[in-house]
Amino acid sequence: MTKTGLDPVVPAPAVVLVTGPSGAGRSTAINALEDLGFEVIDNLPLSLLPRLLDGPPPTRPLALGVDVRNRDFSTAALIDTIDRLTGKGELTAQVLYMDAAEEELVRRYSETRRRHPLAPAGSPLEGIAAERALLVPVRARADVLIDTTGLSPHDAKVEVEQWFGAGDGRKLGVTLHSFSYKRGLPRGMDIVMDCRFLQNPHWVERLRKLDGRNPEVAAYVAADPRFSAFFEQVKGLADLLLPAHRDEGKAHLSIGFGCTGGKHRSVTMTEKLAEALAQDGWHVSKRHRELERRAAEENKGTAV
Repeated sequence: MTKTGLDPVVPAPAVVLVTGPSGAGRSTAINALEDLGFEVIDNLPLSLLPRLLDGPPPTRPLALGVDVRNRDFSTAALIDTIDRLTGKGELTAQVLYMDAAEEELVRRYSETRRRHPLAPAGSPLEGIAAERALLVPVRARADVLIDTTGLSPHDAKVEVEQWFGAGDGRKLGVTLHSFSYKRGLPRGMDIVMDCRFLQNPHWVERLRKLDGRNPEVAAYVAADPRFSAFFEQVKGLADLLLPAHRDEGKAHLSIGFGCTGGKHRSVTMTEKLAEALAQDGWHVSKRHRELERRAAEENKGTAV
């Protein structure tokens, strides 16, 4: 369950400065924050920000979108803005930096056939490289960094909601991931557990084409003599860590479960822990990376 709104009036309004390279998801983040109840001001000239910040305190959370297309943009001016935000004691300010790998940004520009703002007459790669170099000092000042490489706009929006949807800091969003070690660790994991020691349904012909959400597969995985102790230890660790992270003010925690194919054992563990944590009242979401990837490939193959 994910909270989808913020109280319209808060005693200490939050200010979130949203920035990052063009094409990395800044607009998606701005839209997500607006849906969460933030008042959004996008592409405001940096020279006008001091007047805004020195005015009456906002009555609801404020999101400010800034990128290289802003009038009078410079790295120094943006750093100065960040210093102003973080130096105002009456405001709780954070910098949200949306990023993506260079090859991902090139792919996105190629798909949309847009010109990069820093290289309108050149190749997107030239503009992307120049912009990433320009923003290095800003990236280093980020409070929250979301890497959207491989994420759909929907997935990027969910990431923003998980960081900022808790609002008052007393709620913690938990995302549980299943994945295949063959494809590497998912980005942004706080805790990773290896499930490859459990008996593998892949070697049972009737279970091979099913996944860990299937009751028969889940029962097979749970029948491993080591499963119960493993699950109890993981659940006990979660019971210890989740309240501690919540009390520390953290908005989101990601826990990953990996196995060889990311289809059976890790999926079963993710499903079982998600159910247990939801029953305890935690806000839990699930991501099955390999299952989502296969579903996307099948949909692409059947599209007309």
